[in-house]
Amino acid sequence: MEKNVFEKALSEFVLNDSGNYVAEDIAMRPELAGMQMFDEPIFGYAAADDPMFAQFREPGIIGDHFVLPGEWLDGAQTVISFFLPFTQTVKKANGADMSWPADEWMHARIEGGNEFQKKICRHAVELLEGAGFAAVAPAFDPRFLARNPDVSDKNRQEFFNSNWSERHIAHACGLGTFGLSRGLLTAKGTAGRFSSVVTAAVFAPSERRYTKLDEYCTCCGACARNCPAGAISVEKGKSHPVCSAFLDRVLDKHRPYYGCGKCQVQVPCENGLPFIPV
Repeated sequence: MEKNVFEKALSEFVLNDSGNYVAEDIAMRPELAGMQMFDEPIFGYAAADDPMFAQFREPGIIGDHFVLPGEWLDGAQTVISFFLPFTQTVKKANGADMSWPADEWMHARIEGGNEFQKKICRHAVELLEGAGFAAVAPAFDPRFLARNPDVSDKNRQEFFNSNWSERHIAHACGLGTFGLSRGLLTAKGTAGRFSSVVTAAVFAPSERRYTKLDEYCTCCGACARNCPAGAISVEKGKSHPVCSAFLDRVLDKHRPYYGCGKCQVQVPCENGLPFIPV
């Protein structure tokens, strides 16, 4: 399978599948029925044995509970990461009131970021398997752990480290670098969602046009100023426990919906990189 064939097929699925549009029977407001959540994705690739994946096991990055690509899939050759940018409708709505998440954003976070992402990953796996290559989407595999299994205290930063971090995977695949908010800055901005698959198919790795985890971030502080929870600072970056506590408040009010995303809108990296890399 060629890269362009895979990317075209998955992009068409994202843009045309009903899962990318808010269903009338679940719309939080009537006018949100039919709202598109994601724009066309962008893609990045890395060899499954890229040394960067092993580096993620180091303390202070993810930890030794991080599962390597070859441990998710025997015979793994390539990791494919894709970034799904939120539509301007979603981003504009969430930037209108910086004190509380917009309904549009919460739809994109739950129906888009949970249910539709799972559907996209399943389709990606089916495309690869249909071409004769084994594939798995780690984030939707039974072995996936959203939290660090060695840390039980949610007031500790390390509690929030999964065994397959989609943003770290995207970084390894050449899609971007981290910001103060711990979001990933990509060519299409930071407002959106990341997914990935591990496959036995061989694809040429993408160029990583950076050498540091945070190379694209200018530390302008916009995301810190936007954060309604006060979870981000220029000096210390993001506190996951403080952010999580705010999300719990949103969930209590809007269950089953939650989200925030104020660090991803009304910032220089909302729709692209804050500068053109040399």
